[in-house]
Amino acid sequence: MPVPPLTAPTPHPARAASPQAEARCARRTTGCTSRAAALALALGALVAAPAHAAASTTSSRPAASTAKGAPPAKATLSDIIKASTADDWRPLDPERTLYMELPAGRVVIELAPAFAPRNVANIETLAREHYYDGLAVLRSQDNFVAQWGDPDEAQPKSLGSAKDKVAAEFTVPMTKAQHFVRQPDVDGYAPQIGHADGFPAGRDPKTGATWLAHCYGMVGVARDNDSDSGNGSGLYAVSGHAPRQLDRNITVVGRVVSGMALLTALPRGTGPLGFYEKPEQYTTIKTVRLASEVPEAERSRLEVMRTDSATYAAAIEAQRNRGGPWTKVAAGYIDLCNAPIPVREQGK
Repeated sequence: MPVPPLTAPTPHPARAASPQAEARCARRTTGCTSRAAALALALGALVAAPAHAAASTTSSRPAASTAKGAPPAKATLSDIIKASTADDWRPLDPERTLYMELPAGRVVIELAPAFAPRNVANIETLAREHYYDGLAVLRSQDNFVAQWGDPDEAQPKSLGSAKDKVAAEFTVPMTKAQHFVRQPDVDGYAPQIGHADGFPAGRDPKTGATWLAHCYGMVGVARDNDSDSGNGSGLYAVSGHAPRQLDRNITVVGRVVSGMALLTALPRGTGPLGFYEKPEQYTTIKTVRLASEVPEAERSRLEVMRTDSATYAAAIEAQRNRGGPWTKVAAGYIDLCNAPIPVREQGK
């Protein structure tokens, strides 16, 4: 029987408010980028602000040299992370963070209720009622996705009080992504790109719609041909080159912030589209829990760089125009899915 590109099991019978600091650049992108340039210069770098602010941060005078005949050193991503302050980071919200425990370790997923409120709510219900416990990773397709869910389509596990059908949320109104900071680079899949609350996103001002992009590590809801056939009982994570052609065709609900290596290291499936053909090939899911339901001492202490901060704007610029002795030609461009979103353990 042919398997759809992203199958879901056959249907059967909040985020805490963001701190004020997180909104400081949301409505003033130019101010954010000019501060990014100042930060870069403070690091002893000539990292220009993103393209639309470059004119106000460059000079007609020859650049000073740090060594005879050498251009000034540019700040690297590592430099910028090291120079960041506590205000540049935010902890994961336990109410919107999932821990998927595999035999080899923990996969940490940050959910995005602003972009898919109904689907995220259903996934949270499934997690609270321990639906995912004992299910399996069913698929590992090379350079594409790793997918998990119920392997038994003949006698599927009860969804409990979760809904068996949830309306698709391929896009949401732009007003829902209140902390969107635009990235000036041109994109082939969206009129505008940027980041909102730590997630890569596209948007179209003409239609007023925004959506999460299919970058590496993003988590989506598996479905059949019917747009509303997904319910969160089957999920996948992008494990290869960003398949942006899926944008606005699948509901994206979050991002793996830790543990992607556990999924990408899985053996590739030998069946069509990378599905495993034998039960012994499955990787069993021990448990999936909301972080808020895990004892505090057992939680992962992770924090994500604020994507509406001047420091993050400088981090993107450091990747857009890399310096150092190894780089011979700076790209002057960075793809949305190549813009890093740093994650670190708290206190480090």
